[in-house]
Amino acid sequence: MDAAGTNTVHHARALWLSTISFTVCFAVWTIFSIIGIRIKQELGLNDTQFGLLIGTPILSGSLIRLVLGIWTDQYGGRRVYTVVMLAAAAATYLLTWAHTYPEFLVAALFVGIAGGSFAVGIAYVSRFYQAGKQGTALGIFGAGNVGAAVTKFVAPFVLVAYGWQTVAQVWALVIGLMGIIFWIFSEEDPVVRARREQNQKPNSAWLELEPLKNIQVWRFALYYFFVFGAFVALSLWLPQYLIKVYHVDIETAGMTAAMFSFPASVFRAYGGHLSDRYGARRVLYWTFFVAVACTFVLSYPPTDYIVRTVTGTVSFHMETGLVPFIVTIFVLGFFMALGKAAVFKHIPVYYPNNVGAVGGMVGMIGGLGGFVLPIAFGALVDLTGLWTSCFMLLFLLVTGALVWMHVAIRQMERGVVGEALKKLPELPEMEEIHKPEHIGALSGSVLTDWRPEDKTFWETSGRAIARRNLLISIPALLLSFAIWQVWSVVVAKLPSVGFKFTTAELFWLAALPGISGAVLRIFYSFMVPIFGGRLWTTLATWSLMIPAIGIGYAVQTPSTPYPVFLALALLCGFGGGNFASSMANISFFFPRAEKGNALALNAGLGNLGVSVVQFVVPIVITAGVFGWFGGDPATVTSATQQAPLWLQNAGFIWVPFIAASAFAAWFGMNDIACAKASFVDQAVIFQRKHNWIMCWLYTGTFGSFIGYSAGFPLLAKTQFPTVDALQFVFIGPLVGALSRSATGWIADRWGGGRVTLWVFGLMMVGVLGILYFLGIKDQPGAFWGFFAMFLVLFFATGVGNASTFQMIPNIMRKEMDRLMPSADAITRQRQAEKESAAITGFTSAIAAFGAFFIPKSYGTSIDLTGGVQAALWGFFTFYVICIVITWAVYTRKGGLLHDIERGGRSSPAVQPAE
Repeated sequence: MDAAGTNTVHHARALWLSTISFTVCFAVWTIFSIIGIRIKQELGLNDTQFGLLIGTPILSGSLIRLVLGIWTDQYGGRRVYTVVMLAAAAATYLLTWAHTYPEFLVAALFVGIAGGSFAVGIAYVSRFYQAGKQGTALGIFGAGNVGAAVTKFVAPFVLVAYGWQTVAQVWALVIGLMGIIFWIFSEEDPVVRARREQNQKPNSAWLELEPLKNIQVWRFALYYFFVFGAFVALSLWLPQYLIKVYHVDIETAGMTAAMFSFPASVFRAYGGHLSDRYGARRVLYWTFFVAVACTFVLSYPPTDYIVRTVTGTVSFHMETGLVPFIVTIFVLGFFMALGKAAVFKHIPVYYPNNVGAVGGMVGMIGGLGGFVLPIAFGALVDLTGLWTSCFMLLFLLVTGALVWMHVAIRQMERGVVGEALKKLPELPEMEEIHKPEHIGALSGSVLTDWRPEDKTFWETSGRAIARRNLLISIPALLLSFAIWQVWSVVVAKLPSVGFKFTTAELFWLAALPGISGAVLRIFYSFMVPIFGGRLWTTLATWSLMIPAIGIGYAVQTPSTPYPVFLALALLCGFGGGNFASSMANISFFFPRAEKGNALALNAGLGNLGVSVVQFVVPIVITAGVFGWFGGDPATVTSATQQAPLWLQNAGFIWVPFIAASAFAAWFGMNDIACAKASFVDQAVIFQRKHNWIMCWLYTGTFGSFIGYSAGFPLLAKTQFPTVDALQFVFIGPLVGALSRSATGWIADRWGGGRVTLWVFGLMMVGVLGILYFLGIKDQPGAFWGFFAMFLVLFFATGVGNASTFQMIPNIMRKEMDRLMPSADAITRQRQAEKESAAITGFTSAIAAFGAFFIPKSYGTSIDLTGGVQAALWGFFTFYVICIVITWAVYTRKGGLLHDIERGGRSSPAVQPAE
C-alpha cells in the first residue's frame, strides 16, 4: 500500500471525494433522528418502539460493513462506494411509501445501507497514503460524521415547512447525485490498479477474513463501541431527549443536538493528526478520562436537597440546565471524535493488506453500539422514569473501558524496562501481532534526549522546543492568576445584584483563594517530576474550569447559599497553586545562562493575569457577551438609572481561553524524561535559617503584591463608595508586574539586600500616605491621593520581588563556604544552586498566604474598629520589622551580604520568580 508514486493531486481528490460522499451517506443514515420524531407522533409509538425505529438503519448499516469492507479489498472502493450510494438513494426515496410501523422498520433496514459506506471509504482512502500520514487522512475522512449534524441543522426546517416525506425525497436525491459524481471524478486506488495491470485475481473472501481470527481485533473493537457507537446513539437520541427534558421545539432540538454531532465529527480529522504526532494511546486515554467526567455530570438527575443547619433548614435544587448540558455535550463530542481517529490509526499499521475486512469488523461493532444503545436508552426510560439513565449507562460503559485498558496496559508493562519497554505496543490488544516494523509507528514524542547545556544541541533544536513550551506556559499561568484573583472584582459587585452578605463575609470571599492557593503551591511544586510537566500543566489548566463555570452559575441566583461561594473561593486557589508547578516545569527546559530570563518572563507575564482580570471583568459584565448561552442579566439600580449587569461573565469569559490553553498545553508541550527531583534532597532547606528569614522578607514583597491585588478593589469600594474604582484597579497589579520584570537589573547592579532595604522603606512611605488620605477621604481629590499611594506600594513590591530573589543564591553560596568547608568549589556551587532553587519554590508558597491575610486583615479591622486603619498600621509595623531584619542579617557591616554587595560581586538569581 505504498503510495509514494501516486500524484499528490490524486491523493487529495480521493480523500475529499470520499469525505464528501461519507458526509452525505452519514446524513442519510441518521435521517430518522429527525423524521422519526414526527413518525412517532403519527403512529403513537412508545419510547422503546421509537428507539427500535431509529436504531434499525444503524443495525443494518453496521452489519453490512464487514461485507462491504471485504468487497472493497477485492474489487476496489470506486465501484463499491458508487453502488452503496445509489442503493441508499433508492431505499430512502421508497421510505415515503411506508405507512405502518412494520413497513417503516423494513424501509429503515434498507436505508441503513448508507452507513456501510464507512468501511468502504476507510479501505479506499488508506491505500492512497503512507503510514505516517494515514492517521491524518483517515481522520479527515472520518470527519464525514458531520453528516449527522447536517441532518439536524437542516432537516427540522424542511420537515416543519414541507413534511417528513420531503426530507426523505431531498436526501435521496442528494445521495444519488453524489454517487454519480463520485463515479465520474474518482479513480481506482493504487492496489486495485496495480493488481489489474498485473492481471492478478483478488484474494478470496476467506483470506480477507483471516485476520479476524486474532482475538485482539474483537477486543479492540470494543473501544469503538463507545467512541463511535455511543456517538451515533446520542446523535439519534438527543433530539428526543431535548424535547422531553428541556421542552424545546423540534427546530431548537435539532440545532442543539448538532452541537454534539458537529464537534464529534469535524474534529475527527484533528484526532488523526494528534494520533500521528503524539500517539494513539494518549488520545484514547484522554478520550476516556474526559468521557467519564462528562457522562458522570450528565447522569445526575434533577434533585432537591434539604440541609439542616444550626439556623434552620436550607433547601436548594440541583439540575443540569440547557446551557451547561450543551457545553458538556460539546466537550464529550469533541473527545469522542479524537477517540474515533485514535482507534482507526492502528488498523492500517497492523493490517495494511486487510484494512477493509478489519476496518469493517471494527466499524460493525461500533455501529452495533449505535443500534443497541438507543433501544437500551428507551427501555431504561420506560423502566426507571429517569431521562438521565442513558448517561448513567454510558458512564458505566466508558468507565469499564478505561479501567480495562489501563489495567491491561500496566499488566503488559509490568517488569519491562528500558529498551524493551519501547518495543511494546501502545495497547495490549496488539501484542500478539506486534513486530519490529511496528515499533514506534504509533507512539508520540517524549524528550528522551534533552541537553540544554550542550551548545550544539541547544542551537539546532533545543531552543525552539524550549521557547514553544515557554510560550504555551505563559498564557496558562496568566489565566491561573486571573482565576486566582477573580474574586477581588466579583465580591465588590455581589451586593449590587441582590446578595445580602456582610462586609466581613465579602472580605472572606476575597481572602480564601489566597490561603488555598498558598497551600496548594506547596504540593504543586512536587507534581511536575511525578506526572510530567505537559500532563500536569494540562490538568492544572483544566482545573480552572471548575471555579470559572461555578462562579458563572452561582452569581446568577441571589438565593445561592454562602457556603457555595466559600467553596468556589477555595477552588479558585487552583490558579494560585499553578505558579509553583509552572515555574518548576519551565526551569527544566532552559540552560543556566537563559534560565533566569525564561523564568522571569513566565512569572512576570503570568502576574499580569491579576491586572488582566481587574481590567477585563468590569468591561465584560456590562454586556451580554455570550448571548442567551450566558443567561439573563441582573438589573442594577444606581442613583438615577437602571442598567443590566451580567456578573456571570466574570467566570464565563475565561472558559474558552482555559479550554484553548489546556489543549495547547496537551498538544504543544513536551515531557522531559530525565526531569527528576527528589523531595529528600530538597528537604534540607528546612534546616537552613535563611530559608525562614527569606520567607518572611518575600512575604513582605510578593505577599504584599498579591494581597493588595486581592483586597484593593473591595477596599476602594468600601472606603470611597461614590467612586467607580473598578475601572482603575487593574493599574496597580499592572505596575507591580511590569516593575518586577523591568527592574531586576537594579538588584544586579546595587545588590539585592540593599535594594530590598530601600523597597521596604518606600513601602512604609506608601502605607503612611494611604493612612493620610483615608483620614481626609471626604475631601475632594482624596481618592486620587489614596490611589497614587497604592501605586507606589505596587511599584515597590514589584522591585522587591526581584531583589529578594536576587539575594537567595548569594546567601546560599556564602553559607556553603561555612557549611561545607572541606568540599571543593564545584561541589559547594552545585549544592548552593540546588538549595537556592528549593528555597525559591518554598518561599513563593509561603508568601502567597499574603493573598489571604491582607484582605482578611481589612475585614477583621472593620469588624473590631469600624475602619481599616488598624490593619494598615499592622502592615507598617511588619515593614519596619522587615527593614530591621534585612539590615541586621544581610546589609550592615559584618552582615552576610555586605562584602558581596559592596564589592560588586553579586550574582544573578538562579531562579527568579513572581
